[in-house]
Amino acid sequence: MNNSVVVGLSGGVDSSVTALLLLEQGYDVRAVFMKNWVETTPGGECLWEQDVEDAMQVCDTLGIPLNTIDLSRAYWDGVFAHFLEEYRNGLTPNPDIVCNQEVKFKAFRDHVVELGASHLATGHYARCTKSDSGWMLQRGLDPNKDQSYFLCMLTQRQLEGTLFPVGAMLKSDVRKLAARAGLGTHAKKDSTGICFVGERPFREFLAQFLPVSPGEILDTDGHVIGEHEGVHFYTIGQRSGLGIGGIAGRPDAPWYVAAKDPATNTLIAVQGNHPLLFSRSLRTAPASWIAGQPPAQELTLAAKTRYRQPDQECTIEPESDGTLLVHFATPQRAVAPGQYAVFYLGETCLGGAMITGAES
Repeated sequence: MNNSVVVGLSGGVDSSVTALLLLEQGYDVRAVFMKNWVETTPGGECLWEQDVEDAMQVCDTLGIPLNTIDLSRAYWDGVFAHFLEEYRNGLTPNPDIVCNQEVKFKAFRDHVVELGASHLATGHYARCTKSDSGWMLQRGLDPNKDQSYFLCMLTQRQLEGTLFPVGAMLKSDVRKLAARAGLGTHAKKDSTGICFVGERPFREFLAQFLPVSPGEILDTDGHVIGEHEGVHFYTIGQRSGLGIGGIAGRPDAPWYVAAKDPATNTLIAVQGNHPLLFSRSLRTAPASWIAGQPPAQELTLAAKTRYRQPDQECTIEPESDGTLLVHFATPQRAVAPGQYAVFYLGETCLGGAMITGAES
């Protein structure tokens, strides 16, 4: 069974090509579809049914078996309950990072081990390599699709036996290969939105679980300039959805959320590139380092405080409890507590940590 691999087949083109590549490389390939969200629409439609059908068609084309595993309880307990609690506390969580940590590479990985397979494979755009010091996570070759940011909390144990076959490919080449192989997913639109929950009006979705709680929007002088629906519906740097109209004596310029106060249920809004939107440093929760230990403090690293952000030069100061103080070479705009700071040295993702606060 040393050549056996279980592919997490989502019904998308990336995991489809993952299975195809592994077959071509001589692996004994099986596919498993993870059912992690069981909600139906008001009309009774199961939101994951089309993805299952697409996964079945891919497996029929490739001649590999497909099974389904229900991990909805693991997703709710390990990801979604945490997601809601952080929103209640005024944070802006990143469920995709937690989902990889707790579901795809924990609950699902345990299932793969139970099946007796030697490898787990997914369609992530990242690369996993072995060095003398252990497993390393590297950026995906396609800079526009690199997903190492979302894998920053993985451990040595989780990376061992993990394969990312499309991580060394461009997305355009993945689609071409899928088309040549006759895979019906070759032109399927990439999924967006909350991990496993999918695309939907976000505030409307969140309001199913968190109450609408109107409060005041204030300017930096404490003047009321608008009303919001609850601080948990907004994030630092947000522009849309504030509903602030023209205000006498103020420039006709966009307003942005600069601060949130869950205790008083108020937002602070500013205009333009206001200093309150920028931070030279940030603090984090205890960090997770892929190598098992932090890098040398004297190293200059690159960091991202949100996905798709260009690399930002920084240095770190680890505290005794594992938390970090991160200093940036240039001020960072709209650092949002609850999101993750992810650290890189060249092409290697070193790890990450949840942001707990920012400092000017």
